[in-house]
Amino acid sequence: MARRGAAALALALALLAVALARVGAQGAALQAPDYYVQETWSREPYYARPEPEPEPFSPPLPAGTGNGEREPRPPESRPPKTATKPKKAPKREKLAPEAPPPGKNSSRKGVRTKSSEKAASDDHSVPVARDEVREGCPPLGLETLKITDFQLHASTSKRYGLGAHRGRLNIQAGINENDFYDGAWCAGRNDLHQWIEVDARRLTKFTGVITQGRNSLWLSDWVTSYKVMVSNDSHTWVTVKNGSGDMIFEGNSEKEIPVLNELPVPMVARYIRINPRSWFDNGSICMRMEILGCPLPDPNNYYHRRNEMTTTDDLDFKHHNYKEMRQLMKVVNEMCPNITRIYNIGKSHQGLKLYAVEISDHPGEHEVGEPEFHYMAGAHGNEVLGRELMLLLLQFLCQEYLAGNPRIVHLVEETRIHILPSLNPDGYEKAYEGGSELGGWSLGRWTHDGIDINNNFPDLNTLLWEAEDRQNLPRKVPNHYIAIPEWFLSENATVAVETRAVIAWMEKIPFVLGGNLQGGELVVAYPYDMVRSLWKTQEHSPTPDDHVFRWLAYSYASTHRLMTDARRRVCHTEDFQKEDGTVNGASWHTVAGSLNDFSYLHTNCFELSIYVGCDKYPHESELPEEWENNRESLIVFMEQVHRGIKGMVRDAHGKGIPNAIISVEGVNHDIRTASDGDYWRLLNPGEYVVTAKAEGFTSSTKNCMVGYDMGATRCDFTLSKTNLARIREIMEKFGKQPVSLPARRLKLRGRKRRQRGG
Repeated sequence: MARRGAAALALALALLAVALARVGAQGAALQAPDYYVQETWSREPYYARPEPEPEPFSPPLPAGTGNGEREPRPPESRPPKTATKPKKAPKREKLAPEAPPPGKNSSRKGVRTKSSEKAASDDHSVPVARDEVREGCPPLGLETLKITDFQLHASTSKRYGLGAHRGRLNIQAGINENDFYDGAWCAGRNDLHQWIEVDARRLTKFTGVITQGRNSLWLSDWVTSYKVMVSNDSHTWVTVKNGSGDMIFEGNSEKEIPVLNELPVPMVARYIRINPRSWFDNGSICMRMEILGCPLPDPNNYYHRRNEMTTTDDLDFKHHNYKEMRQLMKVVNEMCPNITRIYNIGKSHQGLKLYAVEISDHPGEHEVGEPEFHYMAGAHGNEVLGRELMLLLLQFLCQEYLAGNPRIVHLVEETRIHILPSLNPDGYEKAYEGGSELGGWSLGRWTHDGIDINNNFPDLNTLLWEAEDRQNLPRKVPNHYIAIPEWFLSENATVAVETRAVIAWMEKIPFVLGGNLQGGELVVAYPYDMVRSLWKTQEHSPTPDDHVFRWLAYSYASTHRLMTDARRRVCHTEDFQKEDGTVNGASWHTVAGSLNDFSYLHTNCFELSIYVGCDKYPHESELPEEWENNRESLIVFMEQVHRGIKGMVRDAHGKGIPNAIISVEGVNHDIRTASDGDYWRLLNPGEYVVTAKAEGFTSSTKNCMVGYDMGATRCDFTLSKTNLARIREIMEKFGKQPVSLPARRLKLRGRKRRQRGG
């Protein structure tokens, strides 16, 4: 009997477990090939609806859906609409009972069609409240490359360079639009049986689709309407319905402005397919896209576990508009008042202050012997990732300093750090209105008056190179501290107020090293940015400090999680792996008047451009991972300001000599001392012959050794005044002018002649 009782108890427990498993499986998709595609309904409290809520609906897959049907082509597409200012997307409520997706506070706004709302209201069989709004899901990651090429498939393609792997939102074509890197997926035929699909590799709640046309200088190709289908096995497909018929989504009216279509109700599946139904009359079926969706929890999913990225840093991972950025700076300043100071370097065209934060153990003053470093971001207002990384870095440095992190404490106490998160706040506000997916490739890039700040500096390269080419003539242009041309300083010059503010900032503070963060690529670019040969658009143009710049660029790229990863896919058209994630700016594309070249030729500062991501404006759910990608690199690059030699140039009385010239034998580029006589010269490890000279002083030369350990080598100089300088000093002390010896000789000769004639 005891055995029978135990067996009965075991059987009862087993049956209970099976019953519970069945209950838990309701509303979730099974892994078998014939499981149903579910439609997840958004719910409200019972008192919000006059009628009871329906249960989640799981329609069976109809046989023969998808490829077998042939429909007449819809009416001809309308002419492209005039571009209008993007609208803000409405706020969304949570979709119970599912877990909220990351980045739920997304600022995704912009152009969207009314097809989804209209369908929901017209379809009486779909009980969705007219006033109801859903919580938005983040992008799956076609633009950020989280979706790999192997997850994208298409019915046909014109050629490899127009394959499904090129159908990513905002992807850019190469200059030649060649066979490998073109600007969209383009179907091999223009008919109603073409499609492009995404394999999410796990059950996903799909909520919307964003589309663009083909990026091309020469062709006009875009899709004007399409259907959306989902599947769990990529063989049997369910089309999103509009009442009893298939829903037709309105597509693009031109090739660059993204258009968002939200599904009338979310669809849970693994695959999603876009089936173009009409396209621009004179073009072909071509499109770029992004899919919005929330991956459902699945602890057994291998792909999710492999690519999962988390951060332990307690930081504010969100997009900050101008007011929120200012408030965050204030919070950091209140947390760390002893090491931070907020100041502004000027105003934008619209009057927004260009705020910067100084981080130092003695904020507000230049400490003799302590190098100055800066990061700036947002020269292009739509390249938002750099801006947010700067705000995250501010929080991180403050928190780690308070926590006593020895590495951060040493960095703060030995370096004066300046962080300027938003150089173009006017442009950012435009991009912020568009949002992270609907701003396109260029909304907000320029200043309010249409100027690209990054290329708005005076062209000093031409002045230098022309002087070097005139070898037989007296040299009028030095190899450093080249003066700004007078025309550039005139009020009528096409120079942004933000550019003038940066120039004044860089002239005031003796920066040694700086990085300007940009977006749209994943590479570190170093000067020169301008080709020396007039007839070329790409040419390797090294500076005299090319080896130092290569090291500085590599120090960032090599510590970034992805830049030097040979397995990663290129962002758009360029593969920078041959130089380990670095590139000489001019060998990439020539730019006259760049910030990097100006900084090198007009100041002591070695400036590099750091492109921190393929996606200029990632969804805020991506910010934690992007922070992890860049955190170590941001710190390592700051530490490089302590590489090379440093010291003081003093006179015989121990007083610092400002504006003294520091020359390194074999390097045709000098730097100068700051107002207190201190200097810093970035150099790679090695032995160098260094000379210090100043007007009125005799020069002094030393051998200075730079080691491999971090920390600049001390190399001080004491200069003695020349005899002529001493004579001038004595004569000025007694109110007399020094005698000019050649003039005195002429006077004596004249006297002798007069005496002989008398």
